[in-house]
Amino acid sequence: MQSRLSEFRGGVLAQLPILLGTSPFGLVYGVLAAEAGLPFEITVAMSLIVFAGSAQFIAVELFMVGTPGVIIVLTTFIVNLRHMLYSASLAPYLQHLSRGWKYLLSFLLTDEAYAASIIQYEGTEPAAVRETHRHWYVLGASLALWVSWQISTLAGIVVGTAVPDSWSLDFALPLTFIALLIPVLRDRPAVIAALVAGTVAVLAYSLPYNLGLVLAVLAGIGAGVISERHADTAAPEAEAVEAVEAQSCQETIQ
Repeated sequence: MQSRLSEFRGGVLAQLPILLGTSPFGLVYGVLAAEAGLPFEITVAMSLIVFAGSAQFIAVELFMVGTPGVIIVLTTFIVNLRHMLYSASLAPYLQHLSRGWKYLLSFLLTDEAYAASIIQYEGTEPAAVRETHRHWYVLGASLALWVSWQISTLAGIVVGTAVPDSWSLDFALPLTFIALLIPVLRDRPAVIAALVAGTVAVLAYSLPYNLGLVLAVLAGIGAGVISERHADTAAPEAEAVEAVEAQSCQETIQ
Protein backbone atom coordinates (compact mmCIF):
# COMPACT_ATOMS: atom_id res chain seq x y z
CA MET A 1 0.00 0.00 0.00
CA GLN A 2 2.84 2.36 0.82
CA SER A 3 4.39 1.68 -2.59
CA ARG A 4 1.14 2.56 -4.32
CA LEU A 5 0.80 5.78 -2.34
CA SER A 6 4.39 6.79 -2.99
CA GLU A 7 4.03 6.18 -6.73
CA PHE A 8 0.72 8.06 -6.83
CA ARG A 9 2.23 10.94 -4.85
CA GLY A 10 5.22 11.00 -7.19
CA GLY A 11 2.95 11.36 -10.22
CA VAL A 12 1.00 14.19 -8.61
CA LEU A 13 4.18 16.04 -7.61
CA ALA A 14 5.61 15.65 -11.11
CA GLN A 15 2.47 17.25 -12.53
CA LEU A 16 2.27 20.23 -10.15
CA PRO A 17 4.73 22.51 -12.03
CA ILE A 18 2.93 21.73 -15.29
CA LEU A 19 -0.40 22.80 -13.79
CA LEU A 20 0.92 26.37 -13.69
CA GLY A 21 0.64 26.36 -17.47
CA THR A 22 -2.46 24.22 -18.00
CA SER A 23 -4.68 25.94 -15.42
CA PRO A 24 -4.71 29.31 -17.23
CA PHE A 25 -5.41 27.39 -20.43
CA GLY A 26 -8.47 25.77 -18.86
CA LEU A 27 -9.56 29.18 -17.60
CA VAL A 28 -9.36 30.61 -21.13
CA TYR A 29 -11.33 27.64 -22.49
CA GLY A 30 -14.14 28.34 -20.03
CA VAL A 31 -14.15 32.03 -21.02
CA LEU A 32 -14.19 31.28 -24.77
CA ALA A 33 -16.93 28.69 -24.41
CA ALA A 34 -19.07 31.19 -22.51
CA GLU A 35 -18.45 33.86 -25.15
CA ALA A 36 -19.31 31.38 -27.92
CA GLY A 37 -22.69 30.79 -26.33
CA LEU A 38 -22.15 27.15 -25.42
CA PRO A 39 -24.53 26.03 -22.66
CA PHE A 40 -23.01 25.52 -19.23
CA GLU A 41 -23.74 21.80 -19.33
CA ILE A 42 -22.01 21.30 -22.69
CA THR A 43 -18.97 23.31 -21.65
CA VAL A 44 -18.52 21.32 -18.46
CA ALA A 45 -19.28 17.99 -20.15
CA MET A 46 -16.52 18.59 -22.70
CA SER A 47 -13.98 19.01 -19.92
CA LEU A 48 -15.33 16.05 -17.97
CA ILE A 49 -15.60 13.62 -20.87
CA VAL A 50 -13.54 14.86 -23.82
CA PHE A 51 -10.75 16.13 -21.55
CA ALA A 52 -8.47 17.30 -24.36
CA GLY A 53 -7.51 20.95 -24.23
CA SER A 54 -6.49 21.42 -27.85
CA ALA A 55 -9.53 19.54 -29.15
CA GLN A 56 -11.86 21.55 -26.91
CA PHE A 57 -10.40 24.84 -28.08
CA ILE A 58 -10.65 23.84 -31.72
CA ALA A 59 -14.24 22.66 -31.26
CA VAL A 60 -15.24 25.96 -29.63
CA GLU A 61 -13.52 28.06 -32.30
CA LEU A 62 -15.14 26.06 -35.11
CA PHE A 63 -18.51 26.29 -33.38
CA MET A 64 -18.17 30.09 -33.19
CA VAL A 65 -17.78 30.39 -36.98
CA GLY A 66 -20.64 28.00 -37.74
CA THR A 67 -18.55 25.07 -38.95
CA PRO A 68 -20.54 21.93 -39.86
CA GLY A 69 -20.56 19.30 -37.15
CA VAL A 70 -18.84 16.71 -39.36
CA ILE A 71 -15.85 19.01 -39.84
CA ILE A 72 -15.63 19.65 -36.09
CA VAL A 73 -15.65 15.94 -35.27
CA LEU A 74 -13.14 15.09 -38.02
CA THR A 75 -10.76 17.88 -37.05
CA THR A 76 -10.75 17.06 -33.35
CA PHE A 77 -10.36 13.35 -34.17
CA ILE A 78 -7.24 13.97 -36.26
CA VAL A 79 -5.76 16.31 -33.65
CA ASN A 80 -6.24 13.65 -30.98
CA LEU A 81 -4.66 10.88 -33.04
CA ARG A 82 -1.41 11.62 -31.23
CA HIS A 83 -2.86 9.85 -28.21
CA MET A 84 -2.61 6.59 -30.16
CA LEU A 85 1.14 7.15 -30.34
CA TYR A 86 1.26 7.91 -26.61
CA SER A 87 -0.64 4.70 -25.87
CA ALA A 88 1.63 2.64 -28.10
CA SER A 89 4.67 4.07 -26.34
CA LEU A 90 3.34 3.25 -22.87
CA ALA A 91 1.79 -0.11 -23.81
CA PRO A 92 4.88 -2.26 -23.05
CA TYR A 93 4.89 -0.94 -19.49
CA LEU A 94 1.14 -1.22 -18.87
CA GLN A 95 0.03 -4.26 -20.87
CA HIS A 96 -0.05 -6.43 -17.75
CA LEU A 97 -2.83 -4.34 -16.19
CA SER A 98 -6.48 -5.35 -16.08
CA ARG A 99 -8.90 -4.04 -18.68
CA GLY A 100 -10.39 -1.63 -16.15
CA TRP A 101 -7.02 -0.06 -15.43
CA LYS A 102 -6.29 0.26 -19.14
CA TYR A 103 -9.63 1.97 -19.79
CA LEU A 104 -9.08 4.38 -16.90
CA LEU A 105 -5.52 5.35 -17.81
CA SER A 106 -6.32 5.67 -21.52
CA PHE A 107 -9.22 8.01 -20.74
CA LEU A 108 -7.05 10.19 -18.49
CA LEU A 109 -4.02 10.17 -20.83
CA THR A 110 -2.91 13.63 -21.95
CA ASP A 111 0.23 15.21 -23.38
CA GLU A 112 1.34 16.31 -19.93
CA ALA A 113 0.64 12.98 -18.23
CA TYR A 114 2.40 11.10 -21.01
CA ALA A 115 5.50 13.30 -20.84
CA ALA A 116 5.83 12.83 -17.08
CA SER A 117 5.17 9.08 -17.27
CA ILE A 118 7.45 8.17 -20.16
CA ILE A 119 10.34 10.07 -18.57
CA GLN A 120 9.71 8.06 -15.42
CA TYR A 121 9.63 4.74 -17.31
CA GLU A 122 12.44 5.20 -19.82
CA GLY A 123 15.58 3.33 -18.93
CA THR A 124 13.59 0.61 -17.15
CA GLU A 125 12.73 -2.73 -18.69
CA PRO A 126 8.97 -3.34 -19.09
CA ALA A 127 9.33 -6.61 -17.17
CA ALA A 128 10.74 -4.72 -14.19
CA VAL A 129 7.85 -2.24 -14.30
CA ARG A 130 5.30 -5.06 -14.29
CA GLU A 131 6.62 -6.23 -10.95
CA THR A 132 5.90 -2.89 -9.29
CA HIS A 133 2.97 -0.54 -8.69
CA ARG A 134 4.38 2.12 -10.99
CA HIS A 135 1.12 2.42 -12.94
CA TRP A 136 -0.07 4.39 -9.91
CA TYR A 137 2.43 7.05 -10.97
CA VAL A 138 0.57 7.43 -14.27
CA LEU A 139 -2.72 7.62 -12.38
CA GLY A 140 -1.40 10.33 -10.06
CA ALA A 141 -0.05 12.46 -12.90
CA SER A 142 -3.21 12.02 -14.97
CA LEU A 143 -5.71 12.57 -12.18
CA ALA A 144 -3.93 15.70 -10.95
CA LEU A 145 -4.38 17.29 -14.36
CA TRP A 146 -7.98 16.09 -14.72
CA VAL A 147 -9.03 17.65 -11.41
CA SER A 148 -7.16 20.87 -12.15
CA TRP A 149 -8.75 21.09 -15.61
CA GLN A 150 -12.26 20.82 -14.20
CA ILE A 151 -11.60 23.53 -11.62
CA SER A 152 -10.03 25.91 -14.15
CA THR A 153 -12.88 25.34 -16.61
CA LEU A 154 -15.47 26.18 -13.99
CA ALA A 155 -13.47 29.25 -12.99
CA GLY A 156 -13.40 30.42 -16.61
CA ILE A 157 -17.17 29.98 -16.97
CA VAL A 158 -17.83 31.91 -13.75
CA VAL A 159 -15.33 34.69 -14.43
CA GLY A 160 -16.35 35.02 -18.06
CA THR A 161 -15.24 38.18 -19.82
CA ALA A 162 -13.95 39.68 -16.56
CA VAL A 163 -10.46 38.41 -17.45
CA PRO A 164 -8.71 41.22 -19.38
CA ASP A 165 -7.04 40.35 -22.68
CA SER A 166 -3.85 42.04 -21.46
CA TRP A 167 -3.21 39.07 -19.15
CA SER A 168 -2.50 36.88 -22.21
CA LEU A 169 -3.32 33.69 -20.31
CA ASP A 170 -3.48 31.70 -23.53
CA PHE A 171 0.27 32.16 -23.92
CA ALA A 172 0.89 29.93 -20.89
CA LEU A 173 0.11 26.71 -22.74
CA PRO A 174 2.66 27.04 -25.56
CA LEU A 175 5.31 27.65 -22.92
CA THR A 176 4.15 24.54 -21.07
CA PHE A 177 4.30 22.41 -24.21
CA ILE A 178 7.79 23.68 -24.99
CA ALA A 179 8.88 22.65 -21.50
CA LEU A 180 7.33 19.20 -22.05
CA LEU A 181 8.80 18.81 -25.52
CA ILE A 182 12.46 19.56 -24.89
CA PRO A 183 13.22 16.62 -22.50
CA VAL A 184 11.82 14.02 -24.93
CA LEU A 185 13.77 15.20 -28.00
CA ARG A 186 16.48 12.60 -27.46
CA ASP A 187 17.02 11.22 -30.97
CA ARG A 188 17.03 12.37 -34.57
CA PRO A 189 13.50 11.12 -35.53
CA ALA A 190 11.97 13.03 -32.61
CA VAL A 191 13.83 16.24 -33.48
CA ILE A 192 12.92 15.97 -37.16
CA ALA A 193 9.25 15.31 -36.34
CA ALA A 194 9.14 18.36 -34.05
CA LEU A 195 10.84 20.64 -36.58
CA VAL A 196 8.64 19.53 -39.48
CA ALA A 197 5.43 19.80 -37.47
CA GLY A 198 6.37 23.23 -36.14
CA THR A 199 7.32 24.53 -39.59
CA VAL A 200 4.13 23.27 -41.23
CA ALA A 201 2.02 24.71 -38.38
CA VAL A 202 3.52 28.16 -38.95
CA LEU A 203 3.31 28.05 -42.75
CA ALA A 204 -0.28 26.72 -42.78
CA TYR A 205 -1.54 28.88 -39.93
CA SER A 206 -3.91 30.87 -42.16
CA LEU A 207 -5.82 27.83 -43.47
CA PRO A 208 -9.51 27.75 -42.50
CA TYR A 209 -11.00 25.46 -39.87
CA ASN A 210 -7.59 25.08 -38.18
CA LEU A 211 -6.57 22.70 -40.96
CA GLY A 212 -3.02 23.96 -40.59
CA LEU A 213 -2.81 22.19 -37.26
CA VAL A 214 -4.12 18.99 -38.81
CA LEU A 215 -1.51 19.18 -41.57
CA ALA A 216 1.21 19.86 -39.02
CA VAL A 217 0.25 16.75 -37.02
CA LEU A 218 0.23 14.52 -40.10
CA ALA A 219 3.47 15.99 -41.45
CA GLY A 220 5.24 15.61 -38.11
CA ILE A 221 4.15 11.99 -37.72
CA GLY A 222 5.14 11.18 -41.31
CA ALA A 223 8.55 12.82 -40.97
CA GLY A 224 9.23 10.99 -37.71
CA VAL A 225 8.26 7.61 -39.15
CA ILE A 226 10.36 8.11 -42.31
CA SER A 227 13.35 9.27 -40.27
CA GLU A 228 13.10 6.29 -37.91
CA ARG A 229 12.85 3.81 -40.78
CA HIS A 230 15.86 5.43 -42.43
CA ALA A 231 17.80 5.14 -39.17
CA ASP A 232 16.85 1.46 -38.82
CA THR A 233 18.02 0.82 -42.40
CA ALA A 234 21.22 2.81 -42.06
CA ALA A 235 22.31 1.15 -38.80
CA PRO A 236 23.07 -2.32 -40.28
CA GLU A 237 24.85 -0.70 -43.23
CA ALA A 238 27.02 1.36 -40.87
CA GLU A 239 27.84 -1.75 -38.84
CA ALA A 240 28.79 -3.61 -42.01
CA VAL A 241 31.09 -0.78 -43.12
CA GLU A 242 32.73 -0.70 -39.69
CA ALA A 243 33.25 -4.47 -39.80
CA VAL A 244 34.90 -4.23 -43.23
CA GLU A 245 37.13 -1.38 -42.08
CA ALA A 246 38.12 -3.29 -38.95
CA GLN A 247 38.96 -6.36 -41.02
CA SER A 248 41.00 -4.25 -43.42
CA CYS A 249 42.94 -2.71 -40.55
CA GLN A 250 43.61 -6.13 -39.08
CA GLU A 251 44.87 -7.47 -42.44
CA THR A 252 47.12 -4.39 -42.82
CA ILE A 253 48.61 -4.94 -39.36
CA GLN A 254 49.26 -8.59 -40.14
